[in-house]
Amino acid sequence: MISISDLRASYEGAEILHGISAAFPEGKISVLMGPNGCGKSTTLRSLMRMVPQTSGSMTLNGQELGSMTPQELARQIAYLPQSRNVPDISVERLVLHGRFPYLSYPRRYRKEDWEKVWQALEWVGLSGMRERKMENLSGGQRQKAYLAMALAQDTKVILMDEPTTFLDIKNQFDMLDRARSLANGGKTVIMILHDFESILHYADYVVLMAEGRILTVGGAETVLRSVEIKEAFGVQPCFYETDDGVHCYVKP
Repeated sequence: MISISDLRASYEGAEILHGISAAFPEGKISVLMGPNGCGKSTTLRSLMRMVPQTSGSMTLNGQELGSMTPQELARQIAYLPQSRNVPDISVERLVLHGRFPYLSYPRRYRKEDWEKVWQALEWVGLSGMRERKMENLSGGQRQKAYLAMALAQDTKVILMDEPTTFLDIKNQFDMLDRARSLANGGKTVIMILHDFESILHYADYVVLMAEGRILTVGGAETVLRSVEIKEAFGVQPCFYETDDGVHCYVKP
């Protein structure tokens, strides 16, 4: 389990996170939600120690993240940022980057490294594209390639910053279904999502943020029905039921 307690973090001299506390359980999808600029991405980047932590604690199964070397941290947590440059390399070479935390310099790939890469490519459905250049993939295929790189990293925790951005509907569902499979397999998945309906059906645990603070936490439907949603977004979801469960939509 990842836990953060009274976490404060700053960027370029300005405090972005103002003493937030939450716990993200294993084998579950936890979603950070809130308006733009509320600190969601900063929270993920703080867990990766990419943003200076000014106070508070962050632990993984009781061990302080700050006590880990960068290599040790990379063996525990994989991070998929929202935006990335498209490297001039093949899909297979990109996924091999996920094995870097396990290699010394100069890097010499072992049999187990190649096996992890091939397993990851098979899992995301890109085995037949491993020699294709990244620049020649569609947006959905690129997202799968980066997910494969995270899987090859073989971590307990996967952080995803808006993983469905720029994807068409089919690929959005595919990405979220794969996140569900990862959580069902025991991984701790923490992601940022904006779509209320997707949050309702995929999130096990929701952290609602606004202005660098946590407003409320809980199950997806509980948080979406809370008065804090109106406070954060200025809108209130509407709910309806069908044979396959509860759904929601948002109106101005």
